[in-house]
Amino acid sequence: MRLTRRSFLQATALSGGGMMLGLYSAPKALAQAHGQPPFDARAFIRIAPDGTVTLVARNPEIGQGVRNMLPMLIAEELEVDWKKVKVVQADLDSKYGLQSTGGSRAASNNWVPMRQVGAAGRQMLIEAAAKMWGIPESQCYATNGRVYDRKTDRSLGYGELAATAATMPVPDLKSVVLKPANEYKIIGQWTPGIDVPDITVGKAIFGIDFTMPGMLFAVYQKCPVFGGKVASANLDEIKAMPGVRHAFVAEGTVKVGPVIERDPGLEPGIAIVADTWWAAESARKKLQVKWDDGPGASQSTQEFAARARELARQAPARTLKNDGDVDAAMKSAAKTVEAEYSYPFISHAPLEPRNCSARFNSGKLEIWTTSQQPGRGRELVSKALGIPEDDITIHSLRAGGSFGRGLYNDYMVEASYIAKTAGVPVKLLWTREDDMTHDYYRPGGFHFLKGAVDGSGKIVAWSNHFVSYGEGEQFSSSAGIQASEFPSGFVPNFAMYSSVMPLILKTGALRAPGANSQSFVMQSFIDELAHAAGKDPVQFRLDLLDHELAHAGEKEEAYNAARMRVVVQLVAEKSGWGRRKLPKGTALGIAFHHSFQGYFAHVAEVSVTPNKAIKVSKVWACGDVGSQIVNPTGAEAQVQGAITDGLSELMHQQITLERGKVVETNYNQHQLLRISQAPQIEVHFLKTTYPPTGLGEPALPPVIPAVCNAIFAATGQRIRSLPLASSGYSWA
Repeated sequence: MRLTRRSFLQATALSGGGMMLGLYSAPKALAQAHGQPPFDARAFIRIAPDGTVTLVARNPEIGQGVRNMLPMLIAEELEVDWKKVKVVQADLDSKYGLQSTGGSRAASNNWVPMRQVGAAGRQMLIEAAAKMWGIPESQCYATNGRVYDRKTDRSLGYGELAATAATMPVPDLKSVVLKPANEYKIIGQWTPGIDVPDITVGKAIFGIDFTMPGMLFAVYQKCPVFGGKVASANLDEIKAMPGVRHAFVAEGTVKVGPVIERDPGLEPGIAIVADTWWAAESARKKLQVKWDDGPGASQSTQEFAARARELARQAPARTLKNDGDVDAAMKSAAKTVEAEYSYPFISHAPLEPRNCSARFNSGKLEIWTTSQQPGRGRELVSKALGIPEDDITIHSLRAGGSFGRGLYNDYMVEASYIAKTAGVPVKLLWTREDDMTHDYYRPGGFHFLKGAVDGSGKIVAWSNHFVSYGEGEQFSSSAGIQASEFPSGFVPNFAMYSSVMPLILKTGALRAPGANSQSFVMQSFIDELAHAAGKDPVQFRLDLLDHELAHAGEKEEAYNAARMRVVVQLVAEKSGWGRRKLPKGTALGIAFHHSFQGYFAHVAEVSVTPNKAIKVSKVWACGDVGSQIVNPTGAEAQVQGAITDGLSELMHQQITLERGKVVETNYNQHQLLRISQAPQIEVHFLKTTYPPTGLGEPALPPVIPAVCNAIFAATGQRIRSLPLASSGYSWA
């Protein structure tokens, strides 16, 4: 699709002769092919008369480096010097197309479209130079922010060409020529994060740092039990406290039931607005509230565990998959193994607590947020407050961590409601306790497994009764399991069953949702079967991957066993598996997992003392995420961060309920890994012919079972329940 010259000039010409490249609409078929809606990206590239190039990063930045990666893709094809590029964050606007961070989709969704944006800009600049010189476009080429005449070597800078380039017709994205990989100057280079200098000196760039004139500060007290409502409160006393401007009750819009909606809306609570956050928080500490806890108060972690065991003794409620004849295969097997595995609820626990700023004026709402999905946030706010989406403006701010918490926009609704009700611009800031006790928790789960191997050591049967949370055939958010979960499709007699318990609690996606818990169970039980078969754990896994059945690839992205085999072989080679003699009490453990389009295998070297003190000395991580790593600096950091996250989840993290209330309220009870406990991490990437994919999530799941399998190899003690601290383990 092409713009007319006149409409393009009206939309994109900048004063002073600059240029704003506008690709009016990516062809629908092309956009759908890359998993995103058409975009009207009129401001991806800005070139000032002095040659300054500003590129726009369209996706929210939560620490995964997308503010680097997306502009790097544009800059590569635009032919500019990365060191001279300025990057700005896009606000929510349909012209940018898909603006969502999550699911490790940044690379796959943007690999082609963002390069096409850059290539289109380069083409228009070349056309401008050719026109000014009166020569064929084929006689020109662009490099390092200039266009050259091949015959005379004369050149013009992009700033000199910007005004003329703005008059060129915008090319169809499908027609632009992309550079071959062997000509890349930016893609694939180790590139520091563009925000690192500001972060290093403590510059205010995060959501928690945001201020605006006339802004007041808000806190929001919710019932300790999800869904509970205010029965009475000493609001008159609170309003009389120093600095307090407003204090009021919000009735809320959430519906309480056995399965909670993904984003249920505004929770009931009490808002306090004051001149400073400390004044608001100090007033909150004086609140005397009588709560109507509601039905959620009947829940406890101990009762869930007891109910799960009770359900396991009954016939499963649902059959998710049933291949072959599991019972017959079990009876004729050489050896069978039965095991019960469990893992707890855990919190996202980002370093930056939830925060959001909002201003309501003349029927219009303006929001500054760290949301991973600002579009969904705007939709939720519109629904909860009755404000048309067109009257809501969303500004994206950098988040100080998220790990999936920013996929949910409850704090946006709270800030917007308070600003609208109080009639003043406000900044809502949660405490750490707010964040940990009102999260969308990674769901816990229970697996009741039975497996069998034949005389040759091959897995011939596998049965899993999975007990989790939900109602009927509906799982609570992120609490379910796929029928295709590995080793489904690799065992001829395979059964997957499920039963659910009602849960009145918000649950949601944590980094590598589903995979971060399922990998622990599946890869640990595979390890149990390997030892029962008397097989080397690496060779046992390679043999299993060799037995792919015709229906193995039932997921959205089919499981490619050949890719995983190479990753497993590489990590075994790099770690010296089977070639090194380790001291007593020290062993290696291996695990692999495919999730979010990425293939990863880890080997962990672990030592365990007689009093159960653990030291993870080193982790080798090998991954296949396609043909190109856009920014190796960010990629390596993502793998290191994922492994660190996984080790935090492994040892200490759990959320428990007593009478519906969350027990763990801060980092002392839901601990993060300390620097002194972190292992050496060695990262290797395979370069394959597959399209690039993301890696913020798939590098996490294997580390938990790899460490657990190493503990077994070192001690003979099998880990079947997390966190390790609940079984008496600690960091050395």
